[in-house]
Amino acid sequence: MGGLREMAAPFVVPGRSGVAIRTRLKGLSAEDEKVLRLVGDLLGALASRDLKARCAAGMEHDAERWAERKRTLTKQSSSRWAGAITKATHDQWALARRGQLAHIQSLQAGIETITHRLSRSIGEKGTKQAPGGYRTRQEWFAKSRRLRVLEDRLDTARADREAGVVHVVRGGKRLLNTRHNLQEAELTEQEWRRRWQAGRRFLQADGESGKRYGNETIRVTPDGEVSLKLPAPLAHLANAPHGRYVLTARVSFAHRGEQWADRVTADQAVAYRIHEDVQRGRWYLSASWTLPPVQTVPLEAARAHGLIGVDTNADHLAAWRLDEHGNPVGAPFQFGYDLSGTASHRDAQVRHALIRLLHWAARRGLSIAIEDLDFTAEKTREKHGGRKRFRKLISGMPVGRLRARLVSMAAELGIAILAVDPAYTSKWGAQHWQKPLTGKTRKTSRHDAAAVAIGRRALGYPIRRRTAPPPAHRSDEQGHRTVQARPGAPGREGNRPRIPGPRPRSVRAGRGENAVDQNAQHRSGRSAEHEFWQQDSLPLSL
Repeated sequence: MGGLREMAAPFVVPGRSGVAIRTRLKGLSAEDEKVLRLVGDLLGALASRDLKARCAAGMEHDAERWAERKRTLTKQSSSRWAGAITKATHDQWALARRGQLAHIQSLQAGIETITHRLSRSIGEKGTKQAPGGYRTRQEWFAKSRRLRVLEDRLDTARADREAGVVHVVRGGKRLLNTRHNLQEAELTEQEWRRRWQAGRRFLQADGESGKRYGNETIRVTPDGEVSLKLPAPLAHLANAPHGRYVLTARVSFAHRGEQWADRVTADQAVAYRIHEDVQRGRWYLSASWTLPPVQTVPLEAARAHGLIGVDTNADHLAAWRLDEHGNPVGAPFQFGYDLSGTASHRDAQVRHALIRLLHWAARRGLSIAIEDLDFTAEKTREKHGGRKRFRKLISGMPVGRLRARLVSMAAELGIAILAVDPAYTSKWGAQHWQKPLTGKTRKTSRHDAAAVAIGRRALGYPIRRRTAPPPAHRSDEQGHRTVQARPGAPGREGNRPRIPGPRPRSVRAGRGENAVDQNAQHRSGRSAEHEFWQQDSLPLSL
């Protein structure tokens, strides 16, 4: 047990911090689409210039430079659009910095693994704690060359980070690289150009508390009227007072529509974003707002009546209900999903599996325990070598998407989510629970047993079913179990409580409740020795 790492304590996952909803802009006229494209292209060009200026400033950027960027953009658009652009630029630059740090950490982990394996002999077997040497001389040589490549990449990434240099592409790096592989993507140059232009448009504005309907830049009234403040170069396109353009389409939010209406009626901040889906030929409006932090349920209250342990897999969720003592109740459930196809299809599959799980937990009034998974350091080719199937398996698990969806959807139903340390849950669950829970009419899988292990860890119990194995026979050859009460423990000599139900044949009437009464048993030093059928020893004085 000395090689096991320390387990993190389970905790209640905090609730969501924001809400985002979306609806389609139906009934747009040709003039509306023309104005939206012109405004988006103009603001997108300004956003690209502002991002270039922000990246050039690097770590020397300060509040004064931020104000200077905003003044420059205000002359070319308006003060409100300038504030939205500079805020979005700052967030994009900060996101790139976090991704840069993650890339550096990934390179460091790969270099450490390769260096360790190169120091081992060819064909040396590894252990559970550390990998062994490479299998062949050719693999050793190839990895030694890869080590130099990773070290060079690491030096470059570190130099960029110290200088404050980030690499950002407005519109997405993946879409940019698709331009060089149009045949594989089954796109023409015109189709790609339309997607590229749509991805680089800028039509979003942060909310403002106290302003009319919570946003002066993109305004949506409670009855669904959408209008936006036109930039100065396009003010001649306005069809409403004060340089505003009102769309002919009316919108309504089917999801959380009442919450949105309450916010805009009270003039609370609501952020909006308008974007075009080129593939479908549709325009969408997204609304979002932040939520005040709420007090999470205490850990003891979340597991007071038991919970549901959930094991996350590449194609399904394995769940099993446990009572407050850590015992499995009923039969396990599996909620499958298919992660092939488009991103929207994968997201719909995850949501469908989660809503079935949450409805089951809501009917029972139970919380949900799930592993706090993070495969960031597990997906590298250096850690698992040629185990491509395993790397593909863990890469396909929707950990981040599932975690975000589960927290937001559970908050709506008032279900607490408990996160536990994922270490050894699958291994120990299969070792201690898979065989005992398998019967003639039920075959327990390894994932079902892992769900039991996760639930027991969330409840604060060890995964093992008992602290010591039972003896092979009734003698004391193997000693007492460690779960037996110690001498002097309160209630150790007390009577066994009467259990309702049929009485076994081995227990006579009136004897079951006195099974622990030492005076009623034939043991040395007890009054039971002096029964009428026993012979007293002869006195030594005779």
